[in-house]
Amino acid sequence: MNHRLFILLVLFWLLINQTLALSQLLLGAFFSAILTLLAQRLRPERARPKHPGLALRLLWHVFCDIVRSNIAVSRIILGLHHGPPKVGFLDIPLILRDPHGLAALAMIVTATPGTVWAGHDLERNILTLHILDLQDEAAWIHTIQARYEAPLRRIFE
Repeated sequence: MNHRLFILLVLFWLLINQTLALSQLLLGAFFSAILTLLAQRLRPERARPKHPGLALRLLWHVFCDIVRSNIAVSRIILGLHHGPPKVGFLDIPLILRDPHGLAALAMIVTATPGTVWAGHDLERNILTLHILDLQDEAAWIHTIQARYEAPLRRIFE
């Protein structure tokens, strides 16, 4: 059983009910135990991340990219961009196969304004992105592969 999840669920139960009564503690523990056991069946494969320093650097890069992307999208919305944006889809070949790494990549891409994870072909391992301003396809491919995928591979594979 995942003890951290169990404790977190019990604490949320007590917080939601705004009480520390023994009856609520026992009821919260009962429901938390059931949910924790059910959650294990939904996620049979556990993540085994490595290189915490690299993960922190990746998090910093993602934060900086989100800030830059917010500024770029704001410029487009406010009409300060040179000409209309070139909206498009881009297929990017990936090497990363770990489901946790792919989930992290999906969160990174979706959290960055102006980009959306539009699809993933499992057989060919091709990521399809929808990009608000697709000016330089090679730069986008390099950014995804070198800046995000490469560290995620080292962290999760």
